[in-house]
Amino acid sequence: MMNSKPTYKLTDKDFNQINRRSLFGFQLGWNYERMQNTGYLFLILPQLRKIYGDNTPELQEMMKTHVQFFNTSNFFNTIITGIDLAIEENEGVEGKDTVTGLKVGLMGPFAAIGDSIFAALIPTIFGALAASMASQGNPVGVFIWIAAQIAICFFRWKQLRFAYDKGVTLVTDMRDRLNALTDAATVLGVFMVGALVATMVNVKFVWVPQIGKVTMDIQNNLDMIIPKLLPALIVGFVYWLLGKKKMTSTKAILIVLVLSVILGGVGVLAKI
Repeated sequence: MMNSKPTYKLTDKDFNQINRRSLFGFQLGWNYERMQNTGYLFLILPQLRKIYGDNTPELQEMMKTHVQFFNTSNFFNTIITGIDLAIEENEGVEGKDTVTGLKVGLMGPFAAIGDSIFAALIPTIFGALAASMASQGNPVGVFIWIAAQIAICFFRWKQLRFAYDKGVTLVTDMRDRLNALTDAATVLGVFMVGALVATMVNVKFVWVPQIGKVTMDIQNNLDMIIPKLLPALIVGFVYWLLGKKKMTSTKAILIVLVLSVILGGVGVLAKI
């Protein structure tokens, strides 16, 4: 039987190790099938070993949990990591569903917020300022850019401990609400998937069959029934594929690519 209540408590040394791995190694394991899953596990694997012990069933179970699909902003990822470790430190394997729900529910919103602020807004503002000063021969622009990047790294370093402290409060003072929080995070994750389907899967029917003198606009008819119905059907098809035995995300992507090329070549589908 698994020992579900760990006794190890994280230290400053643990947090520093996670932060170093986050800054320099989080994206090194990025892949097209599960994206940042191996990077996420890489961040916390030493701490998981301390919490659950080496070669234990608990460690194996949580490692399998953490290599599932994960993708978020690398500027906000340690917020999720901090809450995750706080839950695992207190709940052990019993907190697996809560951890999974939180990761699924938070990675989408944090991806949008983090990338918008730190990958778009800040580089645009400080990059334009630095470039303008540099073009006029003022070297201060370079230091402004460097200072902005150092500030971002400092923010990323500090957020881990902050999230961990809040996570400890969450699992000790709000233990009875964890199930509700898990359900809420799961619903949020499903909501984000639906929003991404409607905004990111941009495909439509361009085939307009003609029956006698009557022209049938298939895309217009679908839009009258449910807008974005075709993207939803495509995503549903992919989920159906992933439910098949021996089917992987990579195989599903290849199938979708082949079908898209064929249907696009014969003039049935086109990108909006």
